[in-house]
Amino acid sequence: MKSAVSDITPIWPFLAYGAIVVILIGIILGLSYVLGQRHKDRATGEAYESGIISTGSARLRFPSQFYLVAMLFVIFDIETVLIISWAIAYKEVGWAGFLGVSVFIFILLAVLIYEWRNGALDFGPDGKKILRAYRKMRKKKSANVNGYTDIKTPAPQALM
Repeated sequence: MKSAVSDITPIWPFLAYGAIVVILIGIILGLSYVLGQRHKDRATGEAYESGIISTGSARLRFPSQFYLVAMLFVIFDIETVLIISWAIAYKEVGWAGFLGVSVFIFILLAVLIYEWRNGALDFGPDGKKILRAYRKMRKKKSANVNGYTDIKTPAPQALM
């Protein structure tokens, strides 16, 4: 009969690993403090990125559509991982897994259609407005070609 002590995983390797990590971090920070440069030039404390000195505040307001696109990306990215993991294990999960992923994809499509119909994915200009403006521009150009111009040209001045 085995004793309960032999079944417990020894914890000393984890403690040794943690101690080594803490010691290495201390050594690296200590060396960077001792060997690092200390100077106070004019632009030392300024933010500098890619060769461009920043101007203005770094606090920008993003439109809510930006966050919506980011959330949709994360959601559909995670769902892609789940579908790919099902595709890798399709032999092991069998018909039950196929039914589960089919329901999952159906729910995804239903949510996508719901978001589309509610206008959650409409964050650009309206297509009908663009077409109206394009037709108006074409009509104006065709009127200009036929001799009707809106631009008034000044009369030539007599030479002195």
